[in-house]
Amino acid sequence: MSDLSRPSGPKIIAVANQKGGVGKTTTTINLAAALVEMDHRVLVVDLDPQGNASTGLGIELEDREFTTYELLLEDVALDQVILTTQTEGLHIVPATVDLSSADLELISNEKRSFLLHDALRQTQMDGYAFDYILIDCPPSLNLLTVNAMIAAHSVLVPLQSEFFALEGLSQLMLTIREVRQSGNKDLRIEGIVLTMYDQRNNLSQQVEQDARSNLGELVYKTVIPRNVRVSEAPSFAMPVLSYDTGSKGAKAYRELAKEILVNSVI
Repeated sequence: MSDLSRPSGPKIIAVANQKGGVGKTTTTINLAAALVEMDHRVLVVDLDPQGNASTGLGIELEDREFTTYELLLEDVALDQVILTTQTEGLHIVPATVDLSSADLELISNEKRSFLLHDALRQTQMDGYAFDYILIDCPPSLNLLTVNAMIAAHSVLVPLQSEFFALEGLSQLMLTIREVRQSGNKDLRIEGIVLTMYDQRNNLSQQVEQDARSNLGELVYKTVIPRNVRVSEAPSFAMPVLSYDTGSKGAKAYRELAKEILVNSVI
């Protein structure tokens, strides 16, 4: 049961961008792992029906009996949906393709936009003592993403260093503005992180220049490089920080975590 009068718990960050393939799940997994390395307890909420964050953290399909679908639409206990991962201190609420039908089922629920908000503020959550909750959003601006934004304190936006990268941001910013007006007036942009960055590529440099000139201090100093180790890690069901701790990708996510911690306020 949700107790909305209780003190603030963990900091909740929605990782969102309606474009697919920009590094949302990769950023969620590896940022979570970096925060855990820095002695924080972290929960990842997989809100993408593809379930890639769950797979990337080693949760097999047969182990996903209770998922974000049940968290949102059925009154299941938290200890049934929150699973441990191979990384100590890092937990996950997994997802399966069942979540793809949730949008239709949410429409008829009068509290449809606040279900995740309430679920993550249950009094039972205190026992887990999470410092951060990272929500891996689906690649669309649907009711699941709106749930994430209403539940969150802030939105982290991965921005791929590719042509047209900035074009989709306007719709995302509009959605954030609408959520502020309709259900979460304190929602802010945590920051924008450039992903898949190739410093040898003129296009990557141009995207970075455009992003920094248009968005200023919202863009993190840290950029996430295009790195083969980052790409390989999910197939071994682990964050790149565990797969190759000394890789450029692992180092970049540690630097991103440090930036977020420095600016971390609720």
